[in-house]
Amino acid sequence: MNIKRLMAVIKKEFLHIRRDRASLIMAVMMPLIFIFLFGYAVNTDVENIDMAVLDMDKSMESRELVKKFEASNYFVPSVYVKNTGELERLIDTGNVKCAIIIPSGFSKTVNGFGDSNVQLIIDGVDPTIARTALQSGFLLSKNYSLEQLPQLQSSQLSSGEPGLDVRTKVWYNPNLESTKFTIPGLIGLIMQNITVILTAFSLVREKERGTIELLMVTPVKPAELIVGKMVPYILIGTLDFLIALFFGTFWFDVPIAGNTLLLILLGVIFVICSLSIGILISTIAQTQAQAMQMAFLFLLPSILLSGFIFPRESMPFPIMVAGYFIPLTYFLKILRGIILKGSDFTILASEVYILLAFGIALLAVASISFKKRLD
Repeated sequence: MNIKRLMAVIKKEFLHIRRDRASLIMAVMMPLIFIFLFGYAVNTDVENIDMAVLDMDKSMESRELVKKFEASNYFVPSVYVKNTGELERLIDTGNVKCAIIIPSGFSKTVNGFGDSNVQLIIDGVDPTIARTALQSGFLLSKNYSLEQLPQLQSSQLSSGEPGLDVRTKVWYNPNLESTKFTIPGLIGLIMQNITVILTAFSLVREKERGTIELLMVTPVKPAELIVGKMVPYILIGTLDFLIALFFGTFWFDVPIAGNTLLLILLGVIFVICSLSIGILISTIAQTQAQAMQMAFLFLLPSILLSGFIFPRESMPFPIMVAGYFIPLTYFLKILRGIILKGSDFTILASEVYILLAFGIALLAVASISFKKRLD
């Protein structure tokens, strides 16, 4: 091996890296971004679970019980409802993860003159949150019993029987099976990764091969080129979605509780939205290496910030807010809502509108960005 020739190749490579400043900046900044992002986002300790309260007793004792839940830091009684219909809708939409129903006559039961049961309803879609709510709810009710029930009944507590009977009910995933939570999420994650990568290199390849100049001299407008590039990938992405949906639900025994046609339609909307992200990356990147780095910079954080694995409720507020700018966050709610809860369009309307807004905005930005580069 000739050292002089070797040093010449090394020098040439360093010069090439220095000229590609975009790639160099991303390579240097990625570890810093990821260490802070993942350090805060990777957290399995669930706190501040949003809880709805249906207090039909409206007594000092019932308010004291709610305060016990609030003081634990595990529950946040964020909404007070008037009937079970409001309560069910809040859980269906995912605005709360659990609910407590305090029946009339609760104060009499606490004082040893009645027999009424408190009910704790838990959304079992996310087993991590559900287990925390289940365990914490039982312990809190037991402690409340020890503090509130008369001394005459405390002998029941010492025998292991809770003085305050809290009946728990887990909806949608009664057995708290992790598969029913992860499989719908995997379908969304796989679709995002495939579709973003498919289109992230489409225009970049044209640039590197020099064929983009041929398109510049044609009457084709930027918007027409962007949409024309996307249409074949929309068909491929939709086919991939159907394959992932079929095997994910059939093979792993995760039945679709809601409308399958609605799920497929909304899946196509998500495919278009994800392809728009890839097209935008493709218009910005100058080389396939840059496109790969940008795609990686987007795809990896989306696994954590979207709620695919870790509960978003346990993340610090700025990290949780960042998840709202990732389309996968909304599609996971759609997938889990239709597959596990049987949600209809009225429940998922806000997520659908946000996905549509993302897709339109990303396509518009990609068209403008590509037009500027042509100019």
